[in-house]
Amino acid sequence: MISNRLAELGIELPGVAKPVAAYVPALAVGNQVWTSGQLPIVKGNLEVTGKVGWDVSTEVAYDLARTAALNALAAIDAVAGIDNVTRVLKVTGYVASADGYTDQPKVVNGASELLGEIFGERGTHVRSAVGVAELPLGAPVEIEIVVEIAS
Repeated sequence: MISNRLAELGIELPGVAKPVAAYVPALAVGNQVWTSGQLPIVKGNLEVTGKVGWDVSTEVAYDLARTAALNALAAIDAVAGIDNVTRVLKVTGYVASADGYTDQPKVVNGASELLGEIFGERGTHVRSAVGVAELPLGAPVEIEIVVEIAS
């Protein structure tokens, strides 16, 4: 069970982050759950803002991607139950990037490697890592996840 694996890793899913606009955090469609873009919000606060490669280091952004992925998993858990996830299908990572910054894949590895730790082989997924000019609230990173769930 995924909840047991989380406990083994000492990871506790946070509460679902409150949407910052008119959308839902996650939506189940058939045997999939799609998350909205999740920011690295902790206890209602976005503690780090700015552009990666300028205000925020790649290493800090990696950790922020990990936090945003945990928020996405919390949204999935609220909609379908984390133990019903059978496979991670897709991760999309958006990185607010300074001009000339090209290490977006290293940042989004924070999310991808976390999913591998939690789900093992079932956490292997397809992915996009995209550099953008700005993200909501000045966030450095935003993560979306699509998973398959037991039917």
